[in-house]
Amino acid sequence: MQISRYQGFGNDFLITFSDEVPFDASGMAKRLCDRKESIGADGLIFGTPSNTEDAFFTLYNSDGSRAEVSGNGLACFGYALYKNDSAKKSIKVETETAIHSILIPEEHLSSLLVQVSLSPPSVGPDFQGLKINLGGPELLRVDSVDVGNPHLVIEVDEIESVELGEIGPKVESFFMPIGCNIHLVSIVSQNEIQLRTWERGAGLTEACGSGAVAAASVANTWQAVSDEVKVVMPGGVATVILDECPTYVCQVVDEGEFEVLND
Repeated sequence: MQISRYQGFGNDFLITFSDEVPFDASGMAKRLCDRKESIGADGLIFGTPSNTEDAFFTLYNSDGSRAEVSGNGLACFGYALYKNDSAKKSIKVETETAIHSILIPEEHLSSLLVQVSLSPPSVGPDFQGLKINLGGPELLRVDSVDVGNPHLVIEVDEIESVELGEIGPKVESFFMPIGCNIHLVSIVSQNEIQLRTWERGAGLTEACGSGAVAAASVANTWQAVSDEVKVVMPGGVATVILDECPTYVCQVVDEGEFEVLND
């Protein structure tokens, strides 16, 4: 099978196209996303035919679990579809929960500026009874939201002051067996936030597209930010535009192709 590797702000994905998702997709994701023994990535995306749209998107995290959606994953997937048909700069992708619009407004050699629409924010997972111990730093505000997948947003003064690799899985355990993406956010101004993510099924990641939308949406409900927000993540700076269907804009990089032999 032919596999391409893409990354959006360091959040990386393997993408392959086939007629259907293979029966051992979960095991394939665990094997191929292993950074020590294989190609390595945060997730494996299967592109299959859609009855109504340009393609159907199915994502498995690096631990083999299924994910509903991913902002960076959709952006990378849009790049892969664009490579197959560079005349098509407006793409529609189907997932289990929604139809997502992907626009390719600008090209930069081996990278693209990609714009992805996510689901309108809705009520997030219930966190009543959750006790959050950040190991010293003060918790300012907390809220949850769903943008096609579940998120918990925790506001602190300094996102680097928290050992997220330790705190993230402890907080996420409250939401098991479904799990939840855990984010630390710091409000810089009405137009900028800082974000770090413990991603469900992948652990610490350099960036999270759906998390950027979730954090910006929550901060907006707090009246802490405007409708257009710069989101600064360890892997890069994205833009979130909060509208009826929020939009995530990021730079996607094509990191090459691989051929994998299935035993």
